[in-house]
Amino acid sequence: MKFAQIVAIPSAALALLLTACQPSAPTQGAQRPDRDPNSAVTSIRAAGAKLESAVEVKPLRDPAVDGLLKQARDLEAQSQPAQALDAVRRAEKIAANAPDIIQYEAELLIETRDWKSASAAAQKSWELGPKVGALCARNQQTLVETRTMLGDATGASQARTQLAACNVPAPARY
Repeated sequence: MKFAQIVAIPSAALALLLTACQPSAPTQGAQRPDRDPNSAVTSIRAAGAKLESAVEVKPLRDPAVDGLLKQARDLEAQSQPAQALDAVRRAEKIAANAPDIIQYEAELLIETRDWKSASAAAQKSWELGPKVGALCARNQQTLVETRTMLGDATGASQARTQLAACNVPAPARY
């Protein structure tokens, strides 16, 4: 055996070993670090906006809460999600357990890249809120986004299924 052949065999084995040790492509349920939080929030809000449900639940609330939510929306528009989150949390102290405010908190948490807390907030909002309509759709789309980011493929799939159930068609009229 020549020297070149002796060196070539271990080199080929080393190359094969290094290839085997490289990380594999992410699986379907793996975390997607490339997901832009703003794109996720856009998808969430679009899920609620495009829903044509015959049933919608709209809360009546204290004007102070509306002022804080307006402040939060203004701060969010200025790309200040952390400050917007502070305003939303002050609104939650006045209107405790308001599912629409908790959902907004979840969306802001996504913008701050706190996917785990966003998932928990969306789940709480869904538990407290209506199981149909635009808010339901936003809750479930949030769960799809956050659970996908957290690598929970089963949870994301369940949220997709529940998302379809948020739409309640109007009864047929004769």
